[in-house]
Amino acid sequence: MVDEFRAAFQELIDASVATDPQQFPPAVHKVYLLASQIPTTERELALEALTPLLSGDHAAPGIIADLSVVAGALVEMGTDPGPAGIEILHRLRTMGKGAIVFLRAWERTGGGTPPDPDAVTADAEARVAADLGTDAPAATMCWWTIRRHGLAAKTMLSESSVRAHIRRDPSLHAELVAIANQLSDLLTEFDQVRALLRMAEATSALVMDRASGRAFRVLFDGIGDNFQLHTLLADALIGPNGQGLPGDAPDPRWTASFRDSPVDPAAHTVWGWWNMVAHDGAWVWNEGVPAEIPTIDGEHVLVLDEQPYPRSWNAGRRHAHVRGWLEVESELSEDEAALWWKRVAPAEPALPDPEAEDHTPLPEPVVLHSPGQASGTEAQRVRGFMPRAEPEPAPGPEPAPEPEESGHEGAGARPAEPENGGHQSAPTAPERSQADPARQDQDPDPDPDQGTPQAPQSAERTATDHGSGEPPAAEHDAPGPGPRGRTRQEPAQEEPATTELPAPAGAEQQEQQEGTGPSPAAPTGLPRMPRGVSQSSGWGPAWR
Repeated sequence: MVDEFRAAFQELIDASVATDPQQFPPAVHKVYLLASQIPTTERELALEALTPLLSGDHAAPGIIADLSVVAGALVEMGTDPGPAGIEILHRLRTMGKGAIVFLRAWERTGGGTPPDPDAVTADAEARVAADLGTDAPAATMCWWTIRRHGLAAKTMLSESSVRAHIRRDPSLHAELVAIANQLSDLLTEFDQVRALLRMAEATSALVMDRASGRAFRVLFDGIGDNFQLHTLLADALIGPNGQGLPGDAPDPRWTASFRDSPVDPAAHTVWGWWNMVAHDGAWVWNEGVPAEIPTIDGEHVLVLDEQPYPRSWNAGRRHAHVRGWLEVESELSEDEAALWWKRVAPAEPALPDPEAEDHTPLPEPVVLHSPGQASGTEAQRVRGFMPRAEPEPAPGPEPAPEPEESGHEGAGARPAEPENGGHQSAPTAPERSQADPARQDQDPDPDPDQGTPQAPQSAERTATDHGSGEPPAAEHDAPGPGPRGRTRQEPAQEEPATTELPAPAGAEQQEQQEGTGPSPAAPTGLPRMPRGVSQSSGWGPAWR
């Protein structure tokens, strides 16, 4: 079986280098069929053999995109990505910039919804050619392949070794965040890429328990949101098996679902332990992510206060394909903890006493007036800000109580939930320390003249579907020369970074001979077309 796999993989590499459209699809099919039946070490050798093809220009863009998907499929089978994972991120940076150049040209030539990457036609290339000139084929090729590169990158970023590399390369991280921000409105794969890039930003925190005065430094990885962080902190800190903090330790089935196991249907609802706040007293919402927790001297500081009301949420990781873990690195000494407590805001009542005379009054609810609305007409209240007083019902038979919905925080009467549909709700709570959870995964774009991307629809858990988290990574389909996939049809909102992309070695002379290369007089920051792509009906897009 191993020899058969090696032969199939060699056929795949040979067909890729030779740009042979007859041999590539059957070779891919053989590799997919045999890969799950061989030892992991053999798959690791196969990924290592793919790396030169992913990092160079030995193959056409469509082939490289398909080979990236093949690499992602091998990783999803449990193969360590090795250097192939890093090369896929570098390839995404190059092709992502070119794809955004296509979108920018699309906007400048009439706007509207751009074509799905898998449904690009000659008309689309001709349209952007009015703005890009001879660079239009390269830009269109980048857009045509971008979904496959995003899918492969999402798989690679699910691996801790790849996220560790991205932390060591701030420039690469920043450029990928900018690309994901600008593409996520159109391609859902980049919502997930952006969330995984945020995950890579925080791997430690100083956690301070106000009731006991103790403080701990914790390490973690693979934490997709603060629901997961909250639960794993409780497991690490509470009870004799943790650090001895008082309280009920989490159900082991809860913690397993936040590490690497599926959700146990018999232990679906998790009940919270604390109110998590930042060093300045602002609430740290469970809907947020660890990277949003404010820092002191570069260290995320999280204070554990008593809950103002019961909270609950669904078990399970937001990124079900990512393994999560958390452990206590050390406990601070009493003297060191005392110094940190001096830098933390004192405790305040999470919900002020309405009978007290010295508490800060609640602000009036925001109202929305329609144009021309009569002054006597009741304005529309903004939902989720304050509970609205309902009129007393008419006397009649008492209706049967409705069953409580699972997955909502608290029990019984509670403050209104946030507008974003998250779990927590406390209209009188201090101001949040993070951005609105509806945009929790967005980073500011390095380009100052770019707009702010819209909130991803899948970025957080809603009141009715907040425990399932993000779906597992989609299984990679066997690639071929033709397009695949689907996308949301929305106009692009942002413009790309303008860093000029590198040209493949030796391609310029060939393109000048063939008449397909971009003109040196009109630089647009696009990669040069590899040899023969424009003339190859097998490896170029279907319209060429």
